[in-house]
Amino acid sequence: MQREQLLDYMASDIYSPLTAQELCEVFDVERASEFRDFLKLLNEMEDNGDIMRTKNNRYALPEQMNLIVGRLQMKARGFGFVIPEQESETDIYIPATELNGAMSGDKVLARVRDTRGKTGAHREGVIVKVVDRAHERIVGKIALYASHAFVTPLDKRFADDIFVPKEDVHGAHDGYVVVVELTSYPSATHGPVGRVVEVLGHPDEPGVDILSVIRKYGLPEQFPEQVLRAAEEIPIEIDPAEIAKRRDLRDEVIVTIDGDDAKDLDDAVHVKVLANGHYELGVHIADVGYYVKEGSAIDKEAFRRGTSVYLVDRVIPMLPQRLSNNICSLNPQVDRLTMSCVMEIDGQGRIVHHDIFPSVIRTAARMTYNNVRRILVERDPELRRKYEALVPMFELMEQLALILREKRMRRGAVDFDFDEIYVKVNDLGEPVDIVPRQRSIAERLIEEFMLAANETVAEHFHWMGVPFVYRIHEEPDAAKMLDLNAFLHNFGYHLKGAGGSKVHPRALQEVLSEVEGTREARMISTVMLRSMQQAKYRPECTGHFGLAAEYYTHFTSPIRRYPDLTIHRIMREVLSGGLSPEREETLREFVAEASRQSSERERIAQDAEREVDQLKMVEYMQAHIDEEFDGIITSATQFGLFVQLDNGVEGLIHISALDDDYYVLNERQMALIGERTRRVFRIGDPVRVVVARASKEELRIDFGLVAHLREATFVGGEGGDAIIYDEDLSPKERRESIRRRESMSGEKGRGQRDRGMGGRNRRDKLSGRTVRGGTDRAGRRRDAVPSADHEDPIIDVRHAASPPDMPYDEWDAEFPDARALREAEGSRGKRQRQSAADRFAKWDRETGGGDGHRRGERRTGGYRTWPARDEQAGGRKATRKTGGRKQGDRVAAEVADRPKRAKSGKALVGTGAPAAGRGKPKRAKGKPGGKRGRR
Repeated sequence: MQREQLLDYMASDIYSPLTAQELCEVFDVERASEFRDFLKLLNEMEDNGDIMRTKNNRYALPEQMNLIVGRLQMKARGFGFVIPEQESETDIYIPATELNGAMSGDKVLARVRDTRGKTGAHREGVIVKVVDRAHERIVGKIALYASHAFVTPLDKRFADDIFVPKEDVHGAHDGYVVVVELTSYPSATHGPVGRVVEVLGHPDEPGVDILSVIRKYGLPEQFPEQVLRAAEEIPIEIDPAEIAKRRDLRDEVIVTIDGDDAKDLDDAVHVKVLANGHYELGVHIADVGYYVKEGSAIDKEAFRRGTSVYLVDRVIPMLPQRLSNNICSLNPQVDRLTMSCVMEIDGQGRIVHHDIFPSVIRTAARMTYNNVRRILVERDPELRRKYEALVPMFELMEQLALILREKRMRRGAVDFDFDEIYVKVNDLGEPVDIVPRQRSIAERLIEEFMLAANETVAEHFHWMGVPFVYRIHEEPDAAKMLDLNAFLHNFGYHLKGAGGSKVHPRALQEVLSEVEGTREARMISTVMLRSMQQAKYRPECTGHFGLAAEYYTHFTSPIRRYPDLTIHRIMREVLSGGLSPEREETLREFVAEASRQSSERERIAQDAEREVDQLKMVEYMQAHIDEEFDGIITSATQFGLFVQLDNGVEGLIHISALDDDYYVLNERQMALIGERTRRVFRIGDPVRVVVARASKEELRIDFGLVAHLREATFVGGEGGDAIIYDEDLSPKERRESIRRRESMSGEKGRGQRDRGMGGRNRRDKLSGRTVRGGTDRAGRRRDAVPSADHEDPIIDVRHAASPPDMPYDEWDAEFPDARALREAEGSRGKRQRQSAADRFAKWDRETGGGDGHRRGERRTGGYRTWPARDEQAGGRKATRKTGGRKQGDRVAAEVADRPKRAKSGKALVGTGAPAAGRGKPKRAKGKPGGKRGRR
């Protein structure tokens, strides 16, 4: 009985929950031994969360019982999300009160109990069962008491402190960092209990910080004894019989090109020109699979680790060093077994022929990126003499790499060509500098050669139809592309296709090309990278979005990546005679499991590497408290501004540090806006900050604002002309904004006037200011603060044409163009009012109603007009200010003709008159007409 058969049967439309006995009848399980095995399979599947057993002892799939299987991802604030195993399912929000003892990382069963949003995509649920615990040990800081101790986890996603009995403290000192093994997991009634199994030391001791991260992520530093013994048993010398089975390339000029401190050299290359003028590119990869046999102790440990982990001061290898740094490493001038992919490439970068085969090589030299760069770019005479025989090949490599890159760019690949940040540490692990790790032509040519080999191998074995591990990268989420486009808009860039069903990678690359060389290039590249899906391993070949490649795999690093090791074995097996049907079925199951495990271990390694880098950045900034740095705003949130310094360090200016105003987040503009001053902090603005605080425990750096280097109230790019005002807010947000502004400024009258502002913003030609459309209650137009490129200082000027608090002569002396502005504004306002009066008169003629059937109020630029009444009154003045409203004089005849109103406050049907009560006027059915004025 296969597990997949049982799952397929339960997933069928005709299935209804059955008992174990009924399932036995369906699958013809008759013997007692078969029955025991069948029950064992059911129990294993139930324990794994694949199936569920009801109260009536009937079995069904979780989704048939409204249950979702997934991993719990906790947040520091106490709530969490279940990430479903089924990728088609959306995440489920779990409140802190509904965890039922589940911890971050646990595999759980969750029941959805509520859906929100128009599409029901936002779901809330409760944890029903913990299927598999993710953590046996937790790293934390211990606090000692008289009869017991508590360990507070360093990972803030664990909300509960761990109770430790006094006898299980095992000599740990108060405040030390320890590793605690859980003896009892939390439940709805009690917290977790554990015992100290390792004391790492005082938090400030050198090396304790990185060791804490290693233990936190469960990175295995030491290899088991049986693995080390197995590695020692592998001979260094190559069996001559094995060499005879392989293609001998020891006479070929082949080199390795790696970093200065690299020891696990798993790839080598050669390039030459063929007789037909084409290039021959050879990529030769260490044949680790020959030494690490499937199912061996070394193989099982490599599967468990999944990848090598590169921290700032150490490497945690996937394989024992005897293999990674010696037997398998392609060291110079020694024979090594390899898997080779030799490609013939024409002048346009097309691979016209290829060959994949087992080989034996002997590399001519161990080159470094730095030396190759100096040879090709700086043309260092000493190095060119030293490697005189290899220089022509390096120049050919440069030519071919540029051709391959040009071909890749033509098809639309995305090239995140920005410098990585590298933290330099001393022998004690203390950070001494933060520098960019620049990518030269040397790194790029190796990258292009590896990409070409990976694509070639993937396509070759895809068409053979054999089980394989592919590297896939799915298309980005449409919603994230819209968010990215909104982010880019702040810098004046646009992402093509962001509003459609899909974005082509070429559109992303066009943006990267535009921002190249700008100060915000690294930030935009980082945000774009985070907006895309994470690449992963899969047994199905679905393409690689970022590379714009239809076929892609990882073939080139079997010393440090388990998927590469897996496909090396498959390649040799297929090339040496093919796969039997039984073997093919076994491999299909294995590559699926290897893909899942490798993807998970890769994510863990990346998280650990990222956290160590952040730790060392925080430690570096601790030595620079009260020093000033230049940076750029990378994010605006409700609680402050994130700023990235020029050295790559990122920190927070908390909202409380912006104490000159009350700042509100405008999500659409991605900016913080001051309520009174209208000062705007937006993404991309350069700032100067001072380092106020740096905490390794919280992994947090706090900045204080020294200077806003691009002061503005504008959005949409430097020199833009759209100002952020209350109109950018929803009605509810606007009311709350006005209320807060009034409470802060004490100018209730101003707040009331602000409530009625409307119209379009415009750039005034005389003053050079951006003037807000609409008028205030006094009939005067409002002005905004000047733009960043205006020579005047930034002042809060509400009325440019007429002074708010000073005589006209004083105002005109300060602003010489104010008088002309007032006259221009008066002429423009008169034309607007006359145009509105003509429209209302036309409405009266069409409806036959007349002004008496209206409320007698309409708003046009802040005024109400009654043209028909004015004619009857003999040219009486069109408007008057009465009690804060603009309202025409009513004559007795009009009042007498006014229709009666119902006591309910509703207008009589057919009159066209609005309600007598408060609220928005309503238009009678069947009656055309324009806007009604407010009562």
